[in-house]
This record gives sequence, structure tokens and C-alpha cells, in this order.
Amino acid sequence: MPAQTTFDFDAMLSSAKEAYGEVLLELADEGREFVFTYTDNVAPSTTAGALVKKYPERCFNFGIAEPNQVGASAGLALATGLPVFSQVFGPFLSLRAADQIHTDIAYNEVNVRLIGTHSGVTAGGGPTHNTIADLALYRAIPNLTICVPADAEQCKKFIRASMDYQGPMVIRIDRGGSPNVYADPGYAFEIGKAIEVTEGGDVTIISCGSFLYWSLMAVKLLKDKGISARLIDMHTIKPLDLEAIDKSAKLTGAIVTVEEASINGGLGSAVAERLAETGYGGKFKRIGLPDEFLVLGHLDEVYDFYGISAEGIAKQTAGLLGK
Repeated sequence: MPAQTTFDFDAMLSSAKEAYGEVLLELADEGREFVFTYTDNVAPSTTAGALVKKYPERCFNFGIAEPNQVGASAGLALATGLPVFSQVFGPFLSLRAADQIHTDIAYNEVNVRLIGTHSGVTAGGGPTHNTIADLALYRAIPNLTICVPADAEQCKKFIRASMDYQGPMVIRIDRGGSPNVYADPGYAFEIGKAIEVTEGGDVTIISCGSFLYWSLMAVKLLKDKGISARLIDMHTIKPLDLEAIDKSAKLTGAIVTVEEASINGGLGSAVAERLAETGYGGKFKRIGLPDEFLVLGHLDEVYDFYGISAEGIAKQTAGLLGK
């Protein structure tokens, strides 16, 4: 049964960057034990800032020394036996701290939850701040669970579920201010289990993160063109829900993946690998960011330029179907 969704952009605007701090504060108030490490971009006015103020004994500021922070987070997890939530500015988490993620955290299989903020395109930040190569890196690291929440409420679900989850994890969230996909936050949720968002028989769109909403908008546009599209929320990139991909391959003759990441090595590559291994004979297309250093501009302009806006997703999907 598909989950209940919303098309109301303005009324449902929220921030996953605030959500993770909010739920961590709730967990601390509930008496749950964990450690929090963070970079100096956590402002006192944020919910994470409120956690730091109320529970300073469990919070550690590492400034702008991201590799040190990630390595120390592994040490804290080993020394205390507690889950460690480590908030790091996304582009510097994946690129500057790759060695520490690989060797200190993944190799030791410690319960560190790396919260990478500002994923995808960062307006005006340029190639140093765009976080589009991270999924390819994370997927190649053993023992690492990769989570990409669709909205703020789903981010909270990941944080809560991670308290009792064994092993290292990356939680990849966007810049903030993205619309909630799900109108009813009570939907069934499990790490590693994809969600059927809409039903459809012509094509399956598999997406993750904040781009699940834009894929939902594309489904609506496709419906206006007479195209029936299934939409799957593949919120966990690793372990990948292979059954959901296999089911999609059986139900529709075309599959499209949509992500705010490089088309090389991310969600699209993971789905393509499964389809190739199982002998899928239908049509397939990856929609994402190209293998290049991106143009600069406002987010909407960048999305339009690369054809990954709702209209662009719908146009590319219809083109795949020859319509």
C-alpha cells in the first residue's frame, strides 16, 4: 500500500538540519545515552545548539578539523561503548575525512552515526562545497550503512532507529528548507527497506533524499501526460533493498533513478548493477548530476540547467518511454 503523501510545498516546508538536533535533544531528555561531536557551524540558536547548551558534558566541538573529529568520534565510541552522533559539513566529511571514515570507523565497526549536512548542490559555494561524489565513496567502504532521508520527519526516524542499530552509519541530509514528502509521519519505516510512494504501471522512478519530493512532482506531471509512474523511496542506499528493485523490474518495463548526486557510483549505479546482474531487459535511465564540476548559480537554476527539476525529471522520463 503506497504511503500517504502531500503536494503542498509551502505548508510542508521543513529542515532536516534542525530535525536531527531536535530528535537528539528529545532522546537526551528521555534519558538515552549517547555522545555528540560537531563542527563550529552548529549555531547556539539551532536545536543542536540547544542540545550542546543543556548537555555540555556529552558534546564536543572540533571546530573545522573534520578528520580529527571523525577519528575522535571512533575513539569515543570505542572508549564509552555508546553511540556517537557526529555532525560534519557534508563536503568535508566525504572528501577530507575519507581515511578516518574508512580506517577508524568502518574497519572497527563502531557505532558512529556521521551526519553529513549540506549534501548535493550548495548555491554559490562552487566545487569545494558541492557534495555530489560522496555516495560513490561511501558505497565502496565496507561495513558502512548509507542513509538518505527524504525529509525532516524521516531524518528523525533514522536518528531514533540508529540508537539500536549496530555498525557505522552515514546519514546524508540536505541544506534545509525542503518540503516533507509524507503527510502522515506514522508510516512504516525500517532501515534498508524501501517505501512505495505511488503506484503505477508504465515506469518506476526510484529516488532518495530531498529529490524524492521533486520526483513526486514529476509523477504528477507525468500523470497529466497520461503516463502512470510508480515512485520508490530508496532511503537506504546500503544495504540496498534488492527485493524492491526486482519487484519494479517485474511490474514496469522502464526504470528511472533520480538523485542529487553524481550519476557515477551513487543510487543510479547501485540500481543499474542489480538490474544487469538479474538480466533486466527493459529501459533504464539515470537522472542526476553529470561527471563534471558544476556550474554556479541559484539551486533552481542549477536544477533547470541539468534537467533535474520536476519538469526535467518528467521530460527525461517521458523521453525514455518515447512519449
